[in-house]
This record gives sequence, C-alpha cells and structure tokens, in this order.
Amino acid sequence: MRVQERRLLMVGPGEGKSVSLGGLGVDFKVWGHETGGRFAIVEHPIDARCLIPPHTHKMEDELSYVLEGRVGVRVGDEVAEAGPGTYIYKPCGVPHTFWNPTDQPARLLEIICKAGFENYFVEISELFATGAKPGGTEHEAIAARYNESHFMDWVPELKARYGLKLLGEA
Repeated sequence: MRVQERRLLMVGPGEGKSVSLGGLGVDFKVWGHETGGRFAIVEHPIDARCLIPPHTHKMEDELSYVLEGRVGVRVGDEVAEAGPGTYIYKPCGVPHTFWNPTDQPARLLEIICKAGFENYFVEISELFATGAKPGGTEHEAIAARYNESHFMDWVPELKARYGLKLLGEA
C-alpha cells in the first residue's frame, strides 16, 4: 500500500472498513500506511454492558475521545467514567481497559500512536469469525505479535460492579 502522507486524506461519515469483535466494533478511519506510520484512527461502537479484556500495549499510546454514550475506563489503578466530549489517555506500558456501563450504545474515537496496531483488529476479527473466542490461544498468539498482553485480574470485580459481560460473551 502506498503512503499518502503528502496529499489530502478525507474520510466521510460511514466510510471505511468496519468489523465486529462480538460487542466491540472497529470502524477504520485512518490507516497507518496513510500517515507514514505516525498514527491511525478507528471508531469503536461499544455494545451495552460490554467489557473489553484488560490489556497492556508495549508499543502504542492510545487517546480516546467519547463521541456518544458513557464509557468506563480503568488505567492502572485509576477508574473513571466519561461522557461525550471527554478525552482519555491510555499510555504505552500501562494496563488498561474500558467498557460501556449503560444499557445504551457508546462510541469512542481512538487515535493509535504509533500506527500499526489497527491491523490487530483485522486479524482478530477474522479469527473470531471462525468461532474462536477472545482470550483463547489463537487470540493470544495474535496479541503477542502486536506486543499486547491480556490479563483477567480485574474482570470479576468490574463485571460484578457494573453488570458487564466480557467481550465475546453472550
């Protein structure tokens, strides 16, 4: 793919590839190859009461912007809830997770810096389409290739406290 860093790039509403991860959507807006690897942008529609598995990135910072609904977040030992117009910084190397604590849809805009991690979502969406579940050995192998590690220590408390279902649970 060609780098488009020296020309105008516009992505309109509803444009771009979209995949579903079983409670979390990924709407690809700006790919890393379009920015010379500097950053990528995705939107995440989040189903009601969906918890994203806690994880740590070794290579990327993430900056989320709440577009719609309410989003809970834990970064390290800090827990917060955010509404539309709020920015959430999730630094590289710090364990984090996020969830939709309500019965209404939520949506985040996510800036991934440095780019490349957006391709992880493509790979796991293809894996989950085969019936594989989040947290399985195939999923963890893909995560490891993208320098991401998952852990479940926070899951029982967050599920009980907010009435959540882990990504991929019915």
